[in-house]
Amino acid sequence: MTAARPGLPDAAEQRFRDALRGLPGRVWIVSLGILVNRVGNFLPVFIVLYLTGRGHSAGAAGLVLGVSGLGNVLGNTLGGYLADTLGRRWTIALSGVTTAGLTAAVPYLGPLSAIVAVVGLIGVTSHVYRPAAAAALLDSVTTDRQRLAAFGVFRAAMNTGAALGGVAGGVLAGVSYTQLFLANAAASLLFGVLVAVLLRDAPRPRAAEEEQAERAAGYRRALADRLLLRFLLMTAVAEFVYIQSTVGLPLHVTDAGLDARDFGLLIGLNGLLVLALELPATGAVARYRPEHVLAAGNLLVGAGLALTGLMTDMTLLAATVVVWTCGEMITSSVSYAYLGSLTPPHLTGRYQGLHGAAYTVGTGAGPLLGGAAYAVGPWTLWSLVAAAGVLSAYLCLPPRRAPAG
Repeated sequence: MTAARPGLPDAAEQRFRDALRGLPGRVWIVSLGILVNRVGNFLPVFIVLYLTGRGHSAGAAGLVLGVSGLGNVLGNTLGGYLADTLGRRWTIALSGVTTAGLTAAVPYLGPLSAIVAVVGLIGVTSHVYRPAAAAALLDSVTTDRQRLAAFGVFRAAMNTGAALGGVAGGVLAGVSYTQLFLANAAASLLFGVLVAVLLRDAPRPRAAEEEQAERAAGYRRALADRLLLRFLLMTAVAEFVYIQSTVGLPLHVTDAGLDARDFGLLIGLNGLLVLALELPATGAVARYRPEHVLAAGNLLVGAGLALTGLMTDMTLLAATVVVWTCGEMITSSVSYAYLGSLTPPHLTGRYQGLHGAAYTVGTGAGPLLGGAAYAVGPWTLWSLVAAAGVLSAYLCLPPRRAPAG
């Protein structure tokens, strides 16, 4: 049967800080693995520069990115299935090892068709671990506050790894792309080995007959959950809005007469705020209903990015970055924890797989739709962002019940 839907936080539940201190070791093991993996996650960032540097066209690089994005969607759904059947530990290990082997082959590939095929497969294997990692965290905790603390630590590890990886990747790319991709492969392999050696799957009690039937139904059963479908639609819309920070924002910066250095400073401000403040911000909103936190956060992201179109100097643009970054910080961990509260234990992998697929659809479609809207006119994009921000906030709120009668 479906887990109880979330309501108001329990006043007797421990404080967020206490929940952090009491997190089980499995949360720290998974988070350590994520940190290692993100530090070495160079291929998605540098593949375009690598391809154009080898003489391939921008269109060819776009094809590779498109195939990789499709692979990300497939990887999340496959990972959700494997997490519920093969287990969290071995799904993560399989993802790390296969991604390592494929990534190590990239600098030695010749024809573009081979690069498209292998990078597409990497898109699949590199996302298989995601539902299993989230499911492993959910297996380890029991209360809403613990779920929020676990995903707060998880997100902190991701953000720290991404920041360190950006610096390390830039250094390695300046030396050799072969070394860059081999380092990526080594990080993926270490991730898989760490989890295989240190992590143990939580014991799973024998499911009741009804739960066994639901588990056998798999994604069909998950997609029958209307509240989940609403959450997935919210995720896709919210990610379309957020990804405009890498699409509409740089286009606007250029049109405003600023340069790439200015855009880098704005994105650096976002990264600095997230690294320094996301975990405290997560603790600050832990006492409120997750639906309301998600709605407020999505409104902030939508408003902050929509206001970009009104600003033409760095001070005001930096202020808009602060606004949408605040929205990002209060929604990121809460969305994972909230989904965990919706999830039947025997379908955790499938629910997380669908969440990852919706996230990938939003981030994949966002650049295409955002770029097309900006081509029509900048205000077309910013109006669309504002409307999508309001829609994503509305979708966070519980649906109204039909009146009895």
